[in-house]
Amino acid sequence: MSAPITLEVFSDYVCPWCYLGDNRVKKLQAEYDIVIKRVHFPLHPETPAEGRTLADMFGTGPEEIAQKNARMQGLMQAEGLPFKDRSHTYNSRLAQEVGTWAETQPGGEAIHDRFFEAYFVDRRNIGDVEVILDVVRKAGLDVDEARRVIDKRTFKDAVDADWATSHRYGVTGVPTFVAATPDGQLHGLVGAQPYEGLEQLAQAVGAKKRAQP
Repeated sequence: MSAPITLEVFSDYVCPWCYLGDNRVKKLQAEYDIVIKRVHFPLHPETPAEGRTLADMFGTGPEEIAQKNARMQGLMQAEGLPFKDRSHTYNSRLAQEVGTWAETQPGGEAIHDRFFEAYFVDRRNIGDVEVILDVVRKAGLDVDEARRVIDKRTFKDAVDADWATSHRYGVTGVPTFVAATPDGQLHGLVGAQPYEGLEQLAQAVGAKKRAQP
């Protein structure tokens, strides 16, 4: 039996298109024999600890921000995802390090959904240590261990490696999806692709459909 195809998903917790794309990737994984490898991407690494308003980041007024939120509301609703209007973006670096640690724990992958929800639904600053630890708690993971991970920056090198991979691949926007055929030929897609686009990528690299019950 051939090994499953690995799909690298370049993503950031403060990217609405990543939140949307993550939902479609779950569906793809249920349909195809693929392994998902999350690669953290530095979307706005210069964001200060207290966050930054979207109006400042985009250089627009409140009307334009309202229009952006209305557009995202419609897209999320069609996908069945909860979403609240955003006013700020936050620095996701520590959340990425804790998310990488969580993947080493039993059931830890659930934390990715929790980070998306904390930001896009609860509108919390996921750069704040106490917010991160609350997300860890809600994911059912060890809060004391997570605090040690933050204090000692245990997974700093791992996220640095993800950022370096993003640079090496030439990824400039997220989500970006990359997979290789068994002979090593790379295929990729950029942006919040419709499910059909992700399915075509999976088929192009030789992913097999799972047997349905």
